[in-house]
Amino acid sequence: MSRALTRLALLPHKERARMLERMSDGELRVFNEWWERWAHEGQFWPKGDWRVWLIRAGRGFGKTLAGAEWVSQMARDVPGARIALVGATLEDARRVMVEGPSGLLAVAWEGELLQWRASAGELVFGSGARALLYSAEAPEKLRGPEHDFAWADELAKWPAAGGEAAWDNLMMGMRRGEQPRVVVTTTPRPVKLMRRVMAMPGVRETRGRTRDNIHLPASFVEAMLADYAGTRLGRQELDGEMIDDVPGALWPRALIERQRRAAPAGLTRVVVGVDPPAGTEGDACGIVAIGLGADGHGYVLADASVAGLRPEGWAAAVADCALRFEAECVVAEANQGGAMVESVLNAARAGLPIRLVHASRGKSVRAEPVALLYEKGLVWHAGVFTALEDEMAGLQVAGGYQGPGRSPDRADALVWAATELLLGRRGRAAVRVV
Repeated sequence: MSRALTRLALLPHKERARMLERMSDGELRVFNEWWERWAHEGQFWPKGDWRVWLIRAGRGFGKTLAGAEWVSQMARDVPGARIALVGATLEDARRVMVEGPSGLLAVAWEGELLQWRASAGELVFGSGARALLYSAEAPEKLRGPEHDFAWADELAKWPAAGGEAAWDNLMMGMRRGEQPRVVVTTTPRPVKLMRRVMAMPGVRETRGRTRDNIHLPASFVEAMLADYAGTRLGRQELDGEMIDDVPGALWPRALIERQRRAAPAGLTRVVVGVDPPAGTEGDACGIVAIGLGADGHGYVLADASVAGLRPEGWAAAVADCALRFEAECVVAEANQGGAMVESVLNAARAGLPIRLVHASRGKSVRAEPVALLYEKGLVWHAGVFTALEDEMAGLQVAGGYQGPGRSPDRADALVWAATELLLGRRGRAAVRVV
């Protein structure tokens, strides 16, 4: 039957519509209940031998539906199975995992016998399999019962006080049947239990984003991306990323999110900061433009950084950024080929003053005064600059760096520009052309 359904699903729309009109009620029911027809790639459970399957994805990805379909199939395949349904609270487990629009009652096949004993928190399948609701708030309830399968929903929401104990008790009870398995469906948050599960040996992980669900309304996806794309909230809730602060971060993620607003009209000055690559082998070149408002605040306007280019390429990108924002000067680190920026700008006839600065202290030390400006509410991001912000969040007070890449080139460019604009000498007379 599945081959026939596959052929039907692949027919052109008009032909498929004609075929559906000829189907009997029973055939239509099978077609509508055929999970493989409607699921997207990220909702299929892994093949082979596995013990824990973690679906770490954004909202609307279809995590709940995937969990419910998996539990339903296990209940059909293993008559008499015992299944644990664990939510952050009993209310969550009932409302989402069983009674919700993507819950176990909703995915049941037409005519399939299910008994939902709400008062007991127990769902009995036609095969004799039984699923019992548990709450991570009451970990002791999971001490003792043995299960063939388990579904743990929104693990990152489990309470800090009892969540880890609930997980431990659940896993110690996964000893019934030939191949006990656990499915975890969650939007990630940087909590200890989430990290534990992600680090488990042999865990199978599915990653996914909100926009990966082809069944979501395009208008919803577009609206969410327009409002949240690139922000910490959007990367966590829509893209399913684990967004965490490194210890002693100079720029905690919450601080960066707080300092967002549109740049005012009529900026009084614009400076482009440049962190040239150390060599000529195509390393990244940090290029960041910052403007000064009449309110005395700095506004990050663009991250125009480039990578993989030879000197003439990245220096031309500096010129383009400076011309686009009508920058009054370019601040470039002289330690690593800053003179190259000057020569290419002159070749491009940009006619801009260049201030070459020498780095006598480490990147984190130079960045500390600029981070303090953020703390005081004096620097704003007039947009979302994901790559730049990831580097900023990786710089540590103690002088370390735990961000992406080998070096925070973008963040260093921001520091040079902000220092010149807000911490250095003011006005055009302060620019030393070399």
